[in-house]
Amino acid sequence: MPLAQIYLWKGIPDEIIKKVIVGVTKVFVDLGIPKQAVEVLVHEIPKAHWGIDGLPATESRPEAKLPE
Repeated sequence: MPLAQIYLWKGIPDEIIKKVIVGVTKVFVDLGIPKQAVEVLVHEIPKAHWGIDGLPATESRPEAKLPE
């Protein structure tokens, strides 16, 4: 049974997270794995706890906005 773990910045709307779950599941289904066997975990990480270029994303990507 595949388990996909997705890491996203905290604050993304539930509707978008649902689209991610549906899309990831579809990839496995397209590979012939039954939908019931696929599990997807979404981990929401605060932007300040996500490091890019040696800095928290709040500093290295201050212009990056979450989808609405």
